[in-house]
Amino acid sequence: MDKERKKELGKFLKSKRGKISPTEFGLPIGKRRKAIGLRREELSQLAGIGLTWYTWLEQGRDIQVSTQVLDSISRILKLNHEERKHIYLLANHQIPLDNNSDIVDTLHPVVQNFINHQKDCPIYVTNEKWDVISWNKAACKVFGDFTKMSSKEKNALWRCFCSKDYKELLVNWEDHAKRLLAQFRATTNRFIGERWYKDLIDELRTTSEKFNNWWGDQEILGTPIGEKEIRHPYIGTLFMEHMTLQVYDSPDLKLTIYRPLEKGHTAEKMERLLNG
Repeated sequence: MDKERKKELGKFLKSKRGKISPTEFGLPIGKRRKAIGLRREELSQLAGIGLTWYTWLEQGRDIQVSTQVLDSISRILKLNHEERKHIYLLANHQIPLDNNSDIVDTLHPVVQNFINHQKDCPIYVTNEKWDVISWNKAACKVFGDFTKMSSKEKNALWRCFCSKDYKELLVNWEDHAKRLLAQFRATTNRFIGERWYKDLIDELRTTSEKFNNWWGDQEILGTPIGEKEIRHPYIGTLFMEHMTLQVYDSPDLKLTIYRPLEKGHTAEKMERLLNG
């Protein structure tokens, strides 16, 4: 399998090299030049790697390639995020994290239209800081009016541990809070050392005794599919199944969908809540 991967990596690099014009790097194109794209020696020089070694890489030879070399080649070949992931997988390396530290706080209109269309299902979207950046009417009716919340209140972790209303909303709040904390740690470890991350953790450790006690447990968890029992202050107990999806074009965004169940007449209650 490794041999086939190396051959496929070589084919991919050769193909991409042939589509990069030398003029993009200020290199002249002589009359006798046959190659349309970059020559191997040109790419190896631009990437700062040996010509013989790069030739072996394109030939699918049994050699080891470092992440630094893959990054250099990716830069010269102008690989996009998906292409960069592709060569890392073919080289049997861990997929690199996106070095762009900008926090996503906008949603594509098509995704927003989808959210708005699901009128009876509460949906909200969180970014990599776990800030709720988008929602529909049903989400506001069940979880609180996001349009009236401060930026701090719209952070899912802060609201879970510091909002009295939110704590009263969930029947099994402690189980939910522990899971959410483990999920937060799993998805935000790349931000350790950044100011917003430190400020949020410091504030929660000071404000919430539960958070302070559980933060040291070092629990890590993915985002499970499940069912929640919600105590709504106006229409009583609601039973909903939920799942969380990634937005493909913005994988740091998580779209959480709740579907009302027939159990406990939840669907009927939601209809009254939305139309009342």
